[in-house]
Amino acid sequence: MTQATWKDEPEEHDFPAANDYLLLLSAPADVDDLVQLLRDAPTGHWKAKDILRAAGLPLLPVDNPHVAADLRKIHDGKELSPVLLVRGDLVTGRALQVADGYHRVCASYHTDENTDVPCRLVSATGEGVTSRRAP
Repeated sequence: MTQATWKDEPEEHDFPAANDYLLLLSAPADVDDLVQLLRDAPTGHWKAKDILRAAGLPLLPVDNPHVAADLRKIHDGKELSPVLLVRGDLVTGRALQVADGYHRVCASYHTDENTDVPCRLVSATGEGVTSRRAP
């Protein structure tokens, strides 16, 4: 199967989608700050399998309509948008939050679970994070 290719920057519509999701988890003022941090954060790379594990999310099947659409994009050589993440917390047990891009992570996992997925990762404390490794 074809490997996923990725855009350098998230698409503009990814940020309002992240905002909508994060509003289910936190107060609007905090969400505004997190989304701005996501806009400004550098892009790092993490394995698709590790993102799903850290978030505690199941791998969606290939017949999920959104995963299937992303798999078609991968097959057609179209670039996917980087994923937007909010760091979890081991001490409190809070899982990593996939603010936007869950379906893209699943689609890339289906092509290769070791796919390096470009992500913007921020902490709820406001700390932007860079990758430990380059792809």
